[in-house]
Amino acid sequence: MNRYIRLFILILLPWLAIFLQSTIFGTYSIKGTVPDLVLIFVAFFALINGAEKGTVYGFLCGLLEDLVWGRFIGINALAKALTAYILGKLQGNVFKENLLVGVVAVLVATCINAFCMFLMNLAVLPEFHLDMGLLMGIVYQIIYNVILTVPLYLWYYNSSIYGCLRYDGEI
Repeated sequence: MNRYIRLFILILLPWLAIFLQSTIFGTYSIKGTVPDLVLIFVAFFALINGAEKGTVYGFLCGLLEDLVWGRFIGINALAKALTAYILGKLQGNVFKENLLVGVVAVLVATCINAFCMFLMNLAVLPEFHLDMGLLMGIVYQIIYNVILTVPLYLWYYNSSIYGCLRYDGEI
């Protein structure tokens, strides 16, 4: 029964994140920038479960974002999959129980994701360019994501090790 609860929660998290980003955090944005909660959960999943599973989860969560918000289907999916792959490669080399690891992982994930999104938008939109407003938006998103990482990582890590997100080899 635990595997069904885990699967339900892993499917529910990106939906809930998208809902929160567009409602509550849309109201409390920092200079028009909202946190990327989906990216935060993808980073946590990849860090705890590894590159292969993280890439699949990142791709599916990014695809969900593309279907809800995207102009171009696949951009978020590819960016989140690549971000999850890179973070997932660190899985065996870091002490995941350390909160600072979660904070640094989200900081790195936000930078990687922003770089991937920039490159893909540059490839698709010829008029797309890097300006100070875009850079400041990335800085604000890094700050917002890192602040939210502290409580979210504590919950996610403890749930992954001891609680409802614990993987016992059945899925």
